[in-house]
Amino acid sequence: MKTVLLKKMMPLAVFALGIAGAFVTTSMQSTSKDVTPEIGYTLDANNECSDVEVACNSIPKQVCLQHVTSGPQAFAKDENGNCNIVTYRP
Repeated sequence: MKTVLLKKMMPLAVFALGIAGAFVTTSMQSTSKDVTPEIGYTLDANNECSDVEVACNSIPKQVCLQHVTSGPQAFAKDENGNCNIVTYRP
């Protein structure tokens, strides 16, 4: 009797675990995209912030550059308005 019940309930249990796993992985993927982009600024010849704005963020990956793969490195401004905080590519 117990083996018959186990054989009938096992596919249902596997199906329920599969559905639960699908919902968990979907919710984990959507949370990582909620990062607010930061504005990055390049430095000019006098080591001052330039007016060129670049879309960057603060999640450590590759360093944010003025262009996608080339150009000067982009920095974020600190409390004093100096460009010295490293930013990363989104």
